[in-house]
Amino acid sequence: MITDPQSALPWAPPTEDIEALPVGEWWDAVSAPAPVADRALSLLGDRSGAVIQDRTHGKAYWLIEVDSAQSWCVRQVHVLTRLVDEKTLIGIPPATWTRDHDTYWRVPYRIDRYLTDTRQLHEALAQASWEVLGPKPNGRQLCHRCQLPTDEPIPVPVEHTGSVAAATRYVCPMHARNYPHTDDAVLRAAARRRALDQGRSR
Repeated sequence: MITDPQSALPWAPPTEDIEALPVGEWWDAVSAPAPVADRALSLLGDRSGAVIQDRTHGKAYWLIEVDSAQSWCVRQVHVLTRLVDEKTLIGIPPATWTRDHDTYWRVPYRIDRYLTDTRQLHEALAQASWEVLGPKPNGRQLCHRCQLPTDEPIPVPVEHTGSVAAATRYVCPMHARNYPHTDDAVLRAAARRRALDQGRSR
């Protein structure tokens, strides 16, 4: 669906402090982890609407037209929308909050351009997720930390002992934050994979 910013419902962020507002009333929201969001923003360029950066949880949020994202299946990306028996809230900062706050508008709010085109956002996030996280592992994986199965496994760095290579380890999204260098390792692996793919295509 192509979102026309002029048709968006009149809405403005709070003016004094961050507020928890419900999704599905003025807009739905799409969240992505920081490394995926960084790449998606570079792909979208000036086509992106307003974006909220949450440094505390390492996520970015786009606002999209209500009920415009159906059946998305992108790793580590979540569509937040109104549920029948549950209210979902996200923290919205004042429009004036910038990088000196933990939650701020990474792409500034504009009354005429706060929503992002849903189709273009989906394409950018799908490409960014593949480039940053790589192909999805086959089947579910056990989280190395909690030993529970996860449908969204994240590869984490493994220390090698001697010349014996250890098997790839995965963690669930909740425990990925316990590995501070995970994002760097994933990005390096993605860069190597792209270089190999480019070499094979020549």
